[in-house]
Amino acid sequence: MAEGLPYRPPADAAEALRVQEELRARVDLVGPGPSAPATVAGLDVAYAESGDRLAAAVTVLDAATLTVVDEAVCVGRPAFPYVPGLFAFREMPALLTALERLTVRPELLVCDGHGVAHPRRFGLACHLGLVTGLPTIGVGKTPLVGSWAGPGPRRGDRADLRDGEEVVGRVLRTRDGVRPVFVSVGHRIGLDEAVERVLALTPRYRLPETTRTADQLCRRALAADGDRG
Repeated sequence: MAEGLPYRPPADAAEALRVQEELRARVDLVGPGPSAPATVAGLDVAYAESGDRLAAAVTVLDAATLTVVDEAVCVGRPAFPYVPGLFAFREMPALLTALERLTVRPELLVCDGHGVAHPRRFGLACHLGLVTGLPTIGVGKTPLVGSWAGPGPRRGDRADLRDGEEVVGRVLRTRDGVRPVFVSVGHRIGLDEAVERVLALTPRYRLPETTRTADQLCRRALAADGDRG
C-alpha cells in the first residue's frame, strides 16, 4: 500500500471522537486523483445476524473491463461498539487486514459508506484514505447528513449535498428513474472527479460494481464462516 498513517484503535468513544477531530484536517479534498486508474478496489462489510461477527471484503477490479482481478476477505469480530458516527472504528481493522492480503495493488478505493459527508467530516472513506495513503471515495446508499434539491431523473444528473452552507458531497443518479447514491470525497481526490469515477463504475446497476462485488464476497465469506461454526 501507499504510505499512510498508522491506525490507532481508540480505547473508548471519547478517544474515537478526538481521533476524528484531529485527523480530519489532514484529509486532501482536492487531489488530483488518478486520471485513468488501471485498478479500482471496492470495500464492504457484512455482519452476522447476531452482530458479533463480521466479514470485511476487498475486491480489485480492472477499471476498463470491471472484471475482478483480485480479492481478499477477513472474518472476525467488530473492533468497537456500535456508536452512531463512529462506525468506521468497528470495521477498520478487518478492512485493513483484507487490504494487506491483496496481491494486486489498487490505485483507488471505493467504500460502501461516506467520506466528508459525515457529522465531523471524517467518515470511513476519509479514515481509510489517510491510513492507506490511497485516493478514496465514499459512496453511500443513504445520507448520513445534509439536504439537497434534485437531482433530475436521468443517469448522470446530480445535485449538491449540503450540510448548512457547506457542500459535503453529491447526490448522483446512476440509473434513469432509480434512487440516487451519495458520493463524497474520502481522500486525495476532488468531488467532481469522484462523481465521474462513480459513473464509470455504474454501467448497469444503481451501485458501483466495486460495491456489488465486495458485497457478494463478504456475504459469501460470512455464510461460509457460519457453516463452519
